[in-house]
Amino acid sequence: MNKVFIEGAINPAFIADSIAKHSSKTGIGAHTIFLGQVRDDVIGGKTVQAIEYSAYNEMAEKEFHKIRENAFAKYELTCMHIYHSLGKVKAGEISMFVFVSSRHRNDAFSACREIIEQIKANVPIWGKEIFDDETYVWKQNNS
Repeated sequence: MNKVFIEGAINPAFIADSIAKHSSKTGIGAHTIFLGQVRDDVIGGKTVQAIEYSAYNEMAEKEFHKIRENAFAKYELTCMHIYHSLGKVKAGEISMFVFVSSRHRNDAFSACREIIEQIKANVPIWGKEIFDDETYVWKQNNS
């Protein structure tokens, strides 16, 4: 199984390096990339400064593996990478990176969207939204 979790924010240089590594794979015709970024939502008059992510790691890794295998079975994909943050990620930083490659764009687009929806619905990851006054609320998954 591939390692999914990264401690802290996902660095833009890591994302750029992942993209660059695929330029030698000339059978790929399309890449779809999803970047989940922490928003500075205002809730109850307070501004979100960060989200602290936690997970039931063993179960989460199994779910990620299942999502990955199902996507490869359903779509004609060349490769796929999924990364999700654990720990504190500040507003404006990246907390999820999904990178899907295929010969044709329809498979890449469809698979990427389905992967993200499956992650949100099935992977035991929780986010604690931390406000500027250090209070927090547990994040509700929205679309």
